[in-house]
Amino acid sequence: MKLIKTSTYEELSQMAAAQIISKIHANPSLKLGLATGSTPTGVYKRLIQDHGENKTTYKQVNTFNLDEYIEISKKDPNSYHYFMCENLFDHIDIPLEQTHIPDGTAKDLEEECKRYEQFIQDHGGIDLQILGIGQNGHIGFNEPGTSFSSRTHIINLSESTRKANSRFFKSLEDVPRQAITMGIASIMASKEIFLLVSGASKAEALARLVNGEVSESFPATVLNSHKNVTIFADKEASALLPPP
Repeated sequence: MKLIKTSTYEELSQMAAAQIISKIHANPSLKLGLATGSTPTGVYKRLIQDHGENKTTYKQVNTFNLDEYIEISKKDPNSYHYFMCENLFDHIDIPLEQTHIPDGTAKDLEEECKRYEQFIQDHGGIDLQILGIGQNGHIGFNEPGTSFSSRTHIINLSESTRKANSRFFKSLEDVPRQAITMGIASIMASKEIFLLVSGASKAEALARLVNGEVSESFPATVLNSHKNVTIFADKEASALLPPP
């Protein structure tokens, strides 16, 4: 596991974006796993900026999002489909049919989980997966207690996760109680992982990931078992880590 400490969130975003762009140049048909939430938005802004200035192309890239809320339509501003279009897809040249997100409105959600998992495998798996981390250690929407052997599945969102995400909704009651998420084994099958960690509110989670024992009670600790993980952490997020 490689740890890159940055002074600011802006520097974190710039460094992570630069490495993603480099990988796209090296492999124009990169299979890129994407995350939502506030942390990766800075990276997406820099990918958009680079596309405009340097014409990096995404015409052969396929993207696979980690998760999607259940029972929220794609056109709902709180859906992750809408989020990705607003924050990335609408501003680069990726064909929308090459952007893949679980369908939280599918009639048969269990079948949708199986379809999405198989779909990723049919594309040869994910080359680079972008992740964030929840305060309770969740990656994707895999809450504490999720099996490390889990594949794409339906998850009941914890109250702490719903409260953390309620800032995007009118009220806590409007936050969905379930989501479809790539499982932990699905994430771990990625060839490479970038974990983005920003802000003082994530400092305890990062310290536990780096220093704690590997346990399903704190899902992110499974990343210690992956052979190719880079953590990008700003000064506030890395405040509880020992000096190098």
